[in-house]
Amino acid sequence: MMHEQARPAPAARLPRLSQAQLPLTCEITAIDEQANARQLAIPVERALTVYVDKQELVTLMTLGARPEWLTLGYLLNQGLIASLEEIESVTVDWDVGAAAVKTVRGIAGLQERSARRVVTTGCGQGSVFAGLMDDLAALQLPAQARIGRQQIHSVVNTIRLTESTYKSAGSVHACALFSLLHSEPQMLLFVEDVGRHNALDTIAGWSALHAIEAPLALYTTGRLTSEMVIKSAQMGVPFAISRSGITQMGHQVAQQVGLCAIGRATAQRFLCFSQPQRLRMD
Repeated sequence: MMHEQARPAPAARLPRLSQAQLPLTCEITAIDEQANARQLAIPVERALTVYVDKQELVTLMTLGARPEWLTLGYLLNQGLIASLEEIESVTVDWDVGAAAVKTVRGIAGLQERSARRVVTTGCGQGSVFAGLMDDLAALQLPAQARIGRQQIHSVVNTIRLTESTYKSAGSVHACALFSLLHSEPQMLLFVEDVGRHNALDTIAGWSALHAIEAPLALYTTGRLTSEMVIKSAQMGVPFAISRSGITQMGHQVAQQVGLCAIGRATAQRFLCFSQPQRLRMD
């Protein structure tokens, strides 16, 4: 399931995108502990192979809610493109399970740049190109951004009240992007997918298509690994909130880039793992 708060698009030229949406769940029959047949909704997992200028790049396992945004976010987060102006179009055809990306001038050294990978702890799709680790020093997050304790609780409560595929079918991860321009956080986009990385890549693709004002906070149902922290920082997001925990490398990267990582977040409690100076204990 996906919820979007419309935002104005930037003036820069944007790629042409197809609108290839499919149902996120399907019905199956399960047998319970009393031998009774029950009809259940479960998430649909689909393979989407991304081709860049007819060259196969990667296959992503996804619900398929907004595959065009997912494809754009993947290219951005893997450092294969610097901006959407490099992309002419993204066309998704679910009949063949493919996303065809047409670039404006090609991607120099695509095969070499995409060959060296680090396998990470992501589910669904969890590999990040190793070159990203070399670019951490260039990431700049808003230095003065702060988040209040009540804002964190408000983010968690908003997620709790949001209708979702997880509530009806389970077995998915969710990510959400919040604006902190006002005292009450505003949810800009809520995305679910089979893996938290896909959900975050989809948010990255959407954000690149819209004019988003800082400061921002990201919520995720998954743990804060190094890749999740890097992707958040690449989007210029100084706050990552999770209902789960953080890994050692996730903590190390968060400290390095100045990201405030908050985990074990519930209606009344949370733990700040990094950059506590960004907290306002209002």
